[in-house]
Amino acid sequence: MKKSHSLLLASTVALPLLMPFAADAQRRPSMSDRVAALEQQANAPSPTLELLRQMEEMREEIRSLRAQVEEMQHQNELAVQSARTRYLDVDARLQRLENMTQPAEVGVDENGNALTSAGSGAAPVPAPPAASGAPATPDERSNYEAALAALRAGQYADAARLFTTFLDKYPNGPYAPNAVYWLGESYYVTGNYALALDEFKTLVQRWPRHDKAPGGLLKVGLSQLGLKQEGEGRRTLEAVSQQYPGTDAARTAQQRLRNMGR
Repeated sequence: MKKSHSLLLASTVALPLLMPFAADAQRRPSMSDRVAALEQQANAPSPTLELLRQMEEMREEIRSLRAQVEEMQHQNELAVQSARTRYLDVDARLQRLENMTQPAEVGVDENGNALTSAGSGAAPVPAPPAASGAPATPDERSNYEAALAALRAGQYADAARLFTTFLDKYPNGPYAPNAVYWLGESYYVTGNYALALDEFKTLVQRWPRHDKAPGGLLKVGLSQLGLKQEGEGRRTLEAVSQQYPGTDAARTAQQRLRNMGR
């Protein structure tokens, strides 16, 4: 009896001590719950990792855009080079005509024939036509050559300015028809077709028999086409062949008409 009483007393004393441990064990997550929680944290997107992913996507997009810009720049360079080549081709053909009528410093032999600057031993050549009736002065020639050099260098704005100044100073000089033509060309090559059209029309109207007139009339037609005046442009190109048959300008006009589906 005494022994049973002792066991009951011990149980009574131990029970309160064991109850907090049992409750704490119930509150603690199981091992599987803790593992699941850790896995969830590992799989959850990290703010740092997400930021790195977005930065990498932006880098890839920038690389793609840079490649597109480089390709566009390359295509633009090809287009500029192609336009420059076409211009130089036309310039070379028309320059042959200009060289035939290039005003030179001339003298006169005993028979009144004009001589080139090579001296009396050179073959006589006809004096260049000039509205003023006088040969070009050295200053006039140097100003003209400076303007032409700017055009050939692709400095079209400077060339237009120099040719305009030249024509203001020498409106009737022997270089005037050429200057009007190249002034129109400096506008045409930069797409200023309205200004180019005015200059080429002036050339054809004032000097219809000048060697620059066939090319001038051709450029009248091309300028009209550039201004979307297709009907007028076609008629002008047809007129080039009619008025100046057999010239380079006439052949170019015919080719352009064929390309347009004449």
